Amino acid sequence: MQIAGKDSQVDDKITRPQLTYCTNIHAGESWPHHLQSLRDCVPAIRKNLGTSQLGIGLRLGGAAVESLQSPDAREELIDFMGDDYSVFTINAFPFGPFHGEPVKENVYAPDWSTPERLDYTVKVAELLAPLVARHAGNNNFGSISTVPGTFKPLAEGRQEAIRHNLVQCVAQLVNLKRESDVEIALALEPEPYCMLETIDETVQWFKNSGFSKDSCSELGKLCGVSSSEAESLLRTHLGVCYDVCHAAVEFESVRDSFADLKSAGISIPKVQLSSALRVRNMDHDTAVKLSEFNEPVYLHQVIQRADTNHSDNGGQSLTRHLDLPQALKELENGIGVDSEWRVHFHVPVFLDELEHFDTTQFFLKEVLAELRETNLSPHLEVETYTWDVLPANLRTSDIATAIAREMTWVLDELQCKPAYS
Repeated sequence: MQIAGKDSQVDDKITRPQLTYCTNIHAGESWPHHLQSLRDCVPAIRKNLGTSQLGIGLRLGGAAVESLQSPDAREELIDFMGDDYSVFTINAFPFGPFHGEPVKENVYAPDWSTPERLDYTVKVAELLAPLVARHAGNNNFGSISTVPGTFKPLAEGRQEAIRHNLVQCVAQLVNLKRESDVEIALALEPEPYCMLETIDETVQWFKNSGFSKDSCSELGKLCGVSSSEAESLLRTHLGVCYDVCHAAVEFESVRDSFADLKSAGISIPKVQLSSALRVRNMDHDTAVKLSEFNEPVYLHQVIQRADTNHSDNGGQSLTRHLDLPQALKELENGIGVDSEWRVHFHVPVFLDELEHFDTTQFFLKEVLAELRETNLSPHLEVETYTWDVLPANLRTSDIATAIAREMTWVLDELQCKPAYS
């Protein structure tokens, strides 16, 4: 296991994955603002972990990426990284503002049907390649997590443009590999209420669109290779970012999901380690407490599971709500009472329960158990971006301390040696 550019052993079974945290927890859309957030925070994280080098999972929005087209700004980034910090992954999911104002479904815009998303992502890759190459511990491999196509209500009529733009992006990543010898994989991140929501939907999309004959033919022409070689390049440069919170909210099976992706030949360049809210059995009193998490910035999709003897889902029925306010309103009509609720609200991974309900930490532990046994993914990223909208009673320490505590908890679960405190 690496938490920076140098190896520290977990056990003999797994040494490859690198662990970092995502800087989308820090405010700052402009590059100077985001850089200042890093300067204020990451030295304390590294100190708290007691490590000589720290991996950073950058989140760069559209404004920051444009600023970093300047050679002076790029040099500023490289100077800051120095020998203390290593970048091997970038979160290119949120393009626009991500803190301090309503984000909601705007987080998916521009989506993969647009040239703006393609242009932005290619620029991110061009920024990432030299950062990866700077540290031998990165193995000349980088990953970029991104929107899973589009917001599901907008998917109709955009599928072909999405497929085409993703192939165009892979072609650029192939060219970048030829020029820099850095291999970068684009990782689509399934999420509730998105075009790619469940693992089953994701597998079907890759089979019917992402890795289809049309995609192989198109990439082959762009890169000057055969269709079979193009398929190999697609599988190398296009995969899945498995967000643990999202999968838990969807009531997915950890083992089945990983087995299905592997069987379909879909890579997992990145796993985002995250945890969701869980209410085992909803009632009106619990709903009052849950309303404290009803904040206006982020989209908090809700999936409810009710046991029933009449459903086709193994005795379980799933009800989906786009956002927490809608789910709470429907509860007034009796929808969701006595059901298990899982809410897309990232909470610190070291919490297994809150005062009035639980988290999906148990699900995260299942994922980490799989990661202990197999090389499922080269990049692991702790992603709790909701720190500034958590109820006050959960924000009892500064961000640097909380991030270090999350990473330490993950290292302990992975049975890393040494364990950082």
